[in-house]
Amino acid sequence: MSRLRRKIKDAKKVVVKIGSAVIAGGDMDSIARDISLLIDAGREVVLVSSGSVAMGMKKLKLKERPSTIPELQAVAALGQIDLMVRYESAFAKNNKNVAQVLLTHDDLGDRKRFLNARNTITTLLKMGILPIVNENDTTAVDEIKWGDNDELSALTMNLFEADIQVILTDIEGICDKDPKIHQDSKRISEVCDIDSLKIGLADSSAGYYGTGGMTSKVSSANIAAHLGTSTVIADGLKSGTLTKVFDGADIGTIVASKDDSLTSKKHWIAYSTRPTGRVFLDSGARLAVLENGRSLLASGITKVDGLFDSGEVVHCVDSSGVEFARGVVNYSSSEIDEIKGLKSAEIFDVLGFKDFDEVIHRNNLVLIKP
Repeated sequence: MSRLRRKIKDAKKVVVKIGSAVIAGGDMDSIARDISLLIDAGREVVLVSSGSVAMGMKKLKLKERPSTIPELQAVAALGQIDLMVRYESAFAKNNKNVAQVLLTHDDLGDRKRFLNARNTITTLLKMGILPIVNENDTTAVDEIKWGDNDELSALTMNLFEADIQVILTDIEGICDKDPKIHQDSKRISEVCDIDSLKIGLADSSAGYYGTGGMTSKVSSANIAAHLGTSTVIADGLKSGTLTKVFDGADIGTIVASKDDSLTSKKHWIAYSTRPTGRVFLDSGARLAVLENGRSLLASGITKVDGLFDSGEVVHCVDSSGVEFARGVVNYSSSEIDEIKGLKSAEIFDVLGFKDFDEVIHRNNLVLIKP
């Protein structure tokens, strides 16, 4: 058993993500039993589920996935009820209570709402209740357009501060080629460096019910890796897969965590938020931030783009508009526009106040690979 596989057995906080194809064609009783065994063994589990669209399609006996966003949202709203009833029934057989947690990217992108969601999930777990997370498809559209909740799963890991993520899908793991297209594809057992993974993801197909394909699952694993968390991608249509994963069996693909992982807050800045504007930096400020780990001062800013308030996350870009960092600003866009190019000592004279010397403190600044 490899070192990466041995570490799985020690995981105490687990996110299990179930894809639409598994919901549509898998054995939910078996999956519920396996998750219940993890809980009974002393692990905390948060379940991230797709499948509301799949369940809605089944209920309406649709032969094709709806093509418009309003139709998808309506079908998801219908299917969400059946999905939760199905989970409630499956886990009741194992004496487990479940709770529905509907989130959107905006919920996770707002720091206060992010912390509120964290507190809710923490409380549910303390009460012995399994949180089942899904995106609120009636108000948000990103995941039903692309991703099948794979990104939501990775972001939930930060929300939950999980040790490992397990994505149950309809193929055996990451392969060197798309196994649904190429019969000679081979499973990749371990990925030690997600940034160096070079496989043909462009032809990675999504399923009939889902939208993600392997591309979004690799993206999810990448987000998790930068949080310092490993991911296992495995076949959820085969009975007992989850139990075998935590027994250390060589099934699926395990993607290792990054050694230079981000703190929870910096991971939130990098992946959960949606920056609302841009600040352009001169070459000296870019070097100070990128190479020397310094805070961003007003003196290094040449231009402001977009409207944002203090406390929001913005892109930090070079003179060509290429992003290399993002962070939480201490001043609004209009205030930064007034103080750009000035020394910190001059901020009070221009604004009439100076709450911070820095426009973005280095503790709230994250480097981004172009």
